[in-house]
Amino acid sequence: MATLKKQHPRLIASNQDIARIRKLIRTDAGAKEAYARLVAEADEIMKQPPVKYQLIGPRLLDKSRTALWRVYTLGLAYRIEGERTVLTRLVDELRAAAAFPDWNPSHFLDVAEMTHAFAIAYDWLYPVLSEEERGWIRKAIVEKGLKPALVTEGRGRWWASVTHNWNQVCNGGITLGALAVAEDEPELSERLLKMAVESIPKAMNSYGPDGGWNEGPGYWAYATRYNVAFLAGLESALGTDFGLSKIQGFDKAGEFRVYFSSPVGRTFNYADAGDGLGTAECMLWLARRFRDPVYAWQELDLLKKSNRAHALDLVWWPERTESPVEARWPLDKYYEGVQTAFLRGSWTDAGTMWIGAKGGDNKANHSHLDLGTFVLDAQGERWATDLGPDDYNLPAYFGDKRWTYYRLRTESHNVVLIDGENQDPKATAKLVSKEFTPALARVTFDLSGAYPGKLSRHERTVMLKDRKTFVVRDEIAAPKEVEALWGMVTQAEVKTDGGRAVLEKNGKKLEARIVSPAGARFETVSTQPPAPQMQNAGTRKLVVRLPGKVTQVKIEVEITNGE
Repeated sequence: MATLKKQHPRLIASNQDIARIRKLIRTDAGAKEAYARLVAEADEIMKQPPVKYQLIGPRLLDKSRTALWRVYTLGLAYRIEGERTVLTRLVDELRAAAAFPDWNPSHFLDVAEMTHAFAIAYDWLYPVLSEEERGWIRKAIVEKGLKPALVTEGRGRWWASVTHNWNQVCNGGITLGALAVAEDEPELSERLLKMAVESIPKAMNSYGPDGGWNEGPGYWAYATRYNVAFLAGLESALGTDFGLSKIQGFDKAGEFRVYFSSPVGRTFNYADAGDGLGTAECMLWLARRFRDPVYAWQELDLLKKSNRAHALDLVWWPERTESPVEARWPLDKYYEGVQTAFLRGSWTDAGTMWIGAKGGDNKANHSHLDLGTFVLDAQGERWATDLGPDDYNLPAYFGDKRWTYYRLRTESHNVVLIDGENQDPKATAKLVSKEFTPALARVTFDLSGAYPGKLSRHERTVMLKDRKTFVVRDEIAAPKEVEALWGMVTQAEVKTDGGRAVLEKNGKKLEARIVSPAGARFETVSTQPPAPQMQNAGTRKLVVRLPGKVTQVKIEVEITNGE
């Protein structure tokens, strides 16, 4: 705390940053457009009532996130323009949330995000707030945010010891709160900061060794946003991040996002993740910190297509960008830490074939039972789909009913289903070989552990041949006869004819062919589970039905662009 900057603002965006943004929006067309979107969003917020205390299931999180978005949007708009009405509306937002009975410490993410919101508002607006306003905002941060973060009874600070997003989000929000009020609460703030700096490496080590994230793309964004806010807050307020950004793999976190993003603007959405690819302002901080302009290239490219811009996009606006082609990035990439691979035909053709495939760890936080699954994009469409998560408020979604829900079960994923059963929730699957050449991209995963006692061997090979033909080959051996059902969920219309299937979507076609075994045929099966689960409208599962049970089989399916 000895190096704490005495003056506000000191969190993430300095007055020098604001001066830079003012110049940018006059001289840089992209920044000008991003700022126009931020102002339009601020205008919409001005018409809306302040946030209200309302739990959704066990969570206040929706309200915390709404407040946080409003703080950043209105806060930056006020700092740029100085409009008094914007300041008044932002203070009204804070007053409403400060009056909440609590920020829902039983689900501590809610506390962390609201503390983040109040920290940024308190710090950014400090010079123009009255003493009375500073007092109640500061009291809310301390009483509803920082003090609950010290609770050790029961589960208490369990989030400080985990290796996933809860660690970064909770430490990130609380650290920003502590830095905001540090001169008034020096002992409390220093204690919390010390605890955060000691505990966040447990989660940051999950990026090792090469930048992957086993909670999937959705939680990559959540975890990395907060990890970056945490580090940026330390750096701006104390002048150091204590070397935390040098933890192995963190410098490649942005690279992982570029690779898990498909040419059609979707992701390989394993775990509890939707497949949409939104913007991620943290990519600009990563680009700056690790001097990798490709990270910035992706974020600015996505901003052009978005109707929203985050305030921090402007705070961290890059001096330059560089495409993967210009940077000579390879087409294919394998991430050892998460046992996941990405294969593509081109960096520049939006219609190219693109595949995400994984081994992985069924024990990972937010995981589904999906070892060996894949997604496939081609001709500007998604053909092999991951359905994503179901409603978190379903009974025991994160408890003992988790593996009863269709979207989380093995049967809803693009794998070989054995005897209609789930994979072992404790199983892992690792890559055993790979080959990346101009003519062939290939990865092979050992899935034998997915069905202990059922299979003695299961190797899945996923290939992109000549950058235009997709092949999946499964080699299976079992001590006793098993039913093996190959499957791929799709939103395409499907017509089957024995060992051939034609998939059609938005006027485009793919052709699937069973290379082996002889006598196998394509069928389609329903993807509709019992209510109240999501009904997966518009999807079906293309399966390969074998002539009978097997003890040994090679299932090979080839998919090409249709005529």
